[in-house]
This record gives sequence, C-alpha cells and structure tokens, in this order.
Amino acid sequence: MSLESDNRLRAALEGLGVEYEVLHCDPELADTAVFCAHYGYPLANSANTLIVAAKTKPRRYVACLLLATTRLDVNRAVRKRMGVRRLSFASAEETEALTGMRLGGVTPIGLGEELPLWVDGAVMRASYVILGGGSRNTKIKISPEVFNRTPNTSIIEDLAVGVAGESE
Repeated sequence: MSLESDNRLRAALEGLGVEYEVLHCDPELADTAVFCAHYGYPLANSANTLIVAAKTKPRRYVACLLLATTRLDVNRAVRKRMGVRRLSFASAEETEALTGMRLGGVTPIGLGEELPLWVDGAVMRASYVILGGGSRNTKIKISPEVFNRTPNTSIIEDLAVGVAGESE
C-alpha cells in the first residue's frame, strides 16, 4: 500500500468517527491464521475481506467480509444476491487493481463507492474485529459498529457459513 493509500485509509477511518487501533505486524505473518497464532488474537475476532467476481461481461465485483471461523457461501448466498450463474474469487492481480492492496492486507474500510461491501451478520456480533490494514504489515482492531457507517455496505445474515470444528 502506498503512502497515499495509507493516508486515504486513515482519513476514511477518522471520518467514520469510531475508535480503532493500528496493529503492526511482520508481513510474513499477515495471513489470518498465522497472524492470530503468533500475536495471540482469536480467529473468532478476525475477519477477512474477499473480492468475488461475476463471470459475466463486463465483470462485476463485490467485497465480502466474514469471520475467519467461517467460509463464504459463494454458491448460494453470493451468487443469488448478485443475480448471476457463475462466480469466482478475484485473482490477486484483480484484487490489487481494484483495491490497491495485496492479499493478506485488504481492508474493507475506504474501498470506494464503486465496490459494494457485504458484511456477514456474524461479524456484527463480535465484540471487536481484526481487519487487514491496507498492507501486509498492518492490521486494524475496530468495533464492527463501523460497518453501520461505511458507505455502500450491506449487512447480510448467512453470507458465510460456519466451519466444522471451529467456534464463532
């Protein structure tokens, strides 16, 4: 993430009027499970931003936020809501082109009006969430209340489903 993007993220966070904490991390430890294990945060409070693409021309995209203890219900919830027959996860290159961020650091804050953000309802029930901070060396600890204030955001129950053997 460039300094310009970092400044845009911080400005977006300040404009939302919610408290947050910036957590610095080793970029090699940025992937969610590794980050949580190394820094002592529960997976149930960590959220991932995934970009999904409709396999139509022109391609349409949506950012989805879900807890690390769940998996995105791509074939039912996302496909139905997008109104398309076929979907895929955006490639690392597409994600970077759309967001300006690399995988492992994508934040749902300040994505812009052109990219809808769908937040799984379980995220909203967490006491706090750890989000990508815009780069692989930064995370953000914040109240999920922020998603009641972000533009172009929809809270969707059952956007994600639980993963067997893990608690939410």
